[in-house]
Amino acid sequence: MDQPVINCRPERKDAAENRQRILDAALRLFEEHGVEPVSMNQIAAEAQIGAGTLYRRYRNKNELCMDLIRDPVDQLSRDIKAYLQGNNSSPPSERLRGLLALFLQFKEIHAGLIAGVEHSSAALGAHSRTSTSLYEEFHQLLVQLFEEVSLEARQAGPDSIFRADMLMIALSSDSYLFQRNVRGNSQDTILDQLCQTFI
Repeated sequence: MDQPVINCRPERKDAAENRQRILDAALRLFEEHGVEPVSMNQIAAEAQIGAGTLYRRYRNKNELCMDLIRDPVDQLSRDIKAYLQGNNSSPPSERLRGLLALFLQFKEIHAGLIAGVEHSSAALGAHSRTSTSLYEEFHQLLVQLFEEVSLEARQAGPDSIFRADMLMIALSSDSYLFQRNVRGNSQDTILDQLCQTFI
């Protein structure tokens, strides 16, 4: 008896080309105008495809931004894992500082795109901003390290989940860009202040 054929076709060539045209066009427009002012129709026009083609692949700008930032997010996850493995014997406060330094570097490089993802997520509902895998992974690491800090100090500190929640709010793009662009703080200054405030 013949074995059933499993259909695992790769993405069609024209679909893959359209996806790349969309991402390239979106990136050009985002770099020129910022994420928020750019509409899906502008992206379709820039990519020279129909709006229907764009919406079949991406239901909204948040999905498009998430696709654009997927590779950098994956790299950040690998960098965090490598950092923590290479520094597992360091005090938790030092590991927290290193983790924050990696995250702020990521923010600095991809600030506009991350802000676009956050703003689009907020428009879809408050909880969606906190339900991304990057947020969940980073939040969980912060909670774990805050608990280690309390254990090392041999005294109960603030609730680790609440502390991680507040730190993540301080790390949001709106907060980070306000500190950079309005307050004029450098990335290093922001890192120092976060560490003094939260660790």
